[in-house]
Amino acid sequence: MIYREFQDRKLSMLAFGGMRLPVIDGDDSRIDREAAEEMVDIAIAQGINYFDTAWGYHGGNSELVLGKALSRYPRESFCLADKFPGYDLSNMTKVEEIFEEQLKKCRVEYFDFYLFHNVCEMNIDAYLDEKYGIFEYLMKQKENGRIRHLGFSAHGSYDVMKRFLEKYGHAMEFCQIQLNWLDWTFQDAKSKVELLKEYKLPVWVMEPLRGGKLASLSEKDAEKLKELRPDEEVPAWAFRFLQSIPEVTVILSGMSDKAQLTDNLRTFGTDKPLDDREISALLEIAGGMLKQNVLPCTACHYCVSHCPKGLNIPELLELYNEHNFTGGGFIAPMAMMAIPEDKQPGACVGCRSCEAVCPQQIRISEALADFKAKLAM
Repeated sequence: MIYREFQDRKLSMLAFGGMRLPVIDGDDSRIDREAAEEMVDIAIAQGINYFDTAWGYHGGNSELVLGKALSRYPRESFCLADKFPGYDLSNMTKVEEIFEEQLKKCRVEYFDFYLFHNVCEMNIDAYLDEKYGIFEYLMKQKENGRIRHLGFSAHGSYDVMKRFLEKYGHAMEFCQIQLNWLDWTFQDAKSKVELLKEYKLPVWVMEPLRGGKLASLSEKDAEKLKELRPDEEVPAWAFRFLQSIPEVTVILSGMSDKAQLTDNLRTFGTDKPLDDREISALLEIAGGMLKQNVLPCTACHYCVSHCPKGLNIPELLELYNEHNFTGGGFIAPMAMMAIPEDKQPGACVGCRSCEAVCPQQIRISEALADFKAKLAM
């Protein structure tokens, strides 16, 4: 197992994620407890010492199952991470109630790592609003030893992360972001890593395989990688890419069965970062994938000055691209919650004034109409 140093600890670079545990009959809320416990046993035996869960995972059952599985081991033998569920604005007044319940569900007296969950456009104002007392309460728990290390996870934009860091960066010890070889450019993850580097914060990675999308490639693209590393399987390339980024300390992987766990353990048995040529090959494949699936908006903003409704068209198209490429998901809908209704895709009147000045000749009105329809699904 590869380990990375974090302050006074050595953390397994591969972390056991609690969001995609094995389930019964495809029901996300019905975790196969026996299978999950067996996977935890294998993980610990093979050197994984970091386990991650959250309030909302598996309909609230992830904390219960992981807590029970880990309670069979000495507390000092593993690190457990949990999060305050600020992705739901109704939770903002319940930080103490939720934190106390999480400790009980996980059968622990403290969390090794605790995060502000999913800092994004939808909740950044609430997270920064001192009237809720979230930061103050969590800092008090840290002082009392019930939180050993405090950080945050972010699905939001660079600007949202910067706002959070400007206020709370002095107290943060790590940050968890969506990072993989596709999002290095698509979600501008490279800039986010640089931002965290400015604050001297190590990077925790979520979605290393982008929900499985990077676990398999077209035959042509897979062959390109095979020529460079004949013995490396496609999913392993995603982890090798992350091993190549010095700021990355922990890589969370949600593993749904023993086969996935075994494959990942094999990959993390050796540290084999990519060289420049190999990274270039991956990014070239990423560019081809994006070219086929996203609109080529360059954010020149010519369209904005010609829109009678004053829509931020580049922002909307960026979210549209994300929603399309991912095949849905929660990122675009959550970001849309922070956009006034009269500035959302449905406000487009279809006048096509924007299209007359678009250098990329994007059919913007059609894209916004499609976006509106997909958000309503």
